[in-house]
Amino acid sequence: MWEERNKQLYRAFEFKDFRDAFAFMTKVAMVAEKMDHHPNWHNVYNKVEIYLSTHDAGDVITAKDEALASAIDKLL
Repeated sequence: MWEERNKQLYRAFEFKDFRDAFAFMTKVAMVAEKMDHHPNWHNVYNKVEIYLSTHDAGDVITAKDEALASAIDKLL
């Protein structure tokens, strides 16, 4: 589940291995590019952490972040 942390939406994901984590990140990248809204994220081996906020709105959570979070959830 997504949670609010420091004015950002945050969620951690864990996959079977690096390949699955990277495949997920590739799917997220495609969706983010189409939405023209890009995440801050961190990946180590099978773990991916994603942070969403809208930079041009002052680094706060907006409808763009909610929409991207929802689209990311649909990739699972």
